[in-house]
Amino acid sequence: MSWQSVPQYPQYQDPNQQYNYGGYPPPQGGGYPPQGGYPPQGGYPPQFGQGAAQPYPQGPYGQPYGQGPPPGGYAPQPGFVMPPPSSGYGAYDDPESQPKNFSFDDQSIRRGFIRKVYLILMGQLMVTFGAVALFVFHKGTRDFAARNSWLFWVAFGVMLVTMLCMACCESVRRQTPTNFIFLAIFTAAQSFLMGVSASRYAPQEVLLAVGITAAVCLALTLFALQTKYDFTMMGGILIACMVVFLIFGIVAIFIKGKIITLVYASIGALLFSVYLIYDTQLMMGGDHKYSISPEEYIFAALNLYLDIINIFLYILTIIGASRD
Repeated sequence: MSWQSVPQYPQYQDPNQQYNYGGYPPPQGGGYPPQGGYPPQGGYPPQFGQGAAQPYPQGPYGQPYGQGPPPGGYAPQPGFVMPPPSSGYGAYDDPESQPKNFSFDDQSIRRGFIRKVYLILMGQLMVTFGAVALFVFHKGTRDFAARNSWLFWVAFGVMLVTMLCMACCESVRRQTPTNFIFLAIFTAAQSFLMGVSASRYAPQEVLLAVGITAAVCLALTLFALQTKYDFTMMGGILIACMVVFLIFGIVAIFIKGKIITLVYASIGALLFSVYLIYDTQLMMGGDHKYSISPEEYIFAALNLYLDIINIFLYILTIIGASRD
């Protein structure tokens, strides 16, 4: 249908008011717009047919408008039951309809956090045991570290400072790339210390300690994932055990002997094994009482790394002391 074929309707003319209504009859009760023009003149509310202004509407008891319903406005009628008060959120008043909070308990956030922690931990362990293999199987590297003993103390100082910064300062371990820079420096220093320490043992002893450590850590991780016991509530007990263990280590420095070395190393391996379960459950969250924030992936990786490294060192000490 073309534009010219659209039928044209005659314009309706009001004989009284001479207003054009576009082909439709005027509304009932007189012409439109109302007399006096639009908007209506003569005050509010408009009174058609009168030109005088009207006073401002009053409430039912003479109060000004705003302190009561205006004339003709809505007011509860007898028998009307007021609805229960609402929180103001409409459909979200129902707790079942409220949007879920994307907290650490959410499966996707937890899996992404755990994946990131274990990727960082795997990189740290590869660097550390690569350094251990270099010091154990390469004589030139071992001799270089022996001739420059000051490197050991420099690495120890760097390791201690970076570890304390990441453990005590949230801005250091949460801000990227500062957290990765500090973690890389810490891992390099710790790897150098591990290489120097492992170079005092035979290659067969080191390989045996690596295998035992891998088996123990895998078994403890699976146990932490499957057990119904909540180890996250043992933080205070573990701190107390650590204090006693440090005091025992200071005493063992002045009391030399194979038996005390074996006892000290066995207690250390057992203590850090429990710490590995504790830190793993902190990272997993879920039904455990305490859990670590998903923003603390550097801190979680640091805890697991230190647990595994200490387990390796004490197992290596046990093997070395038993064969010495």
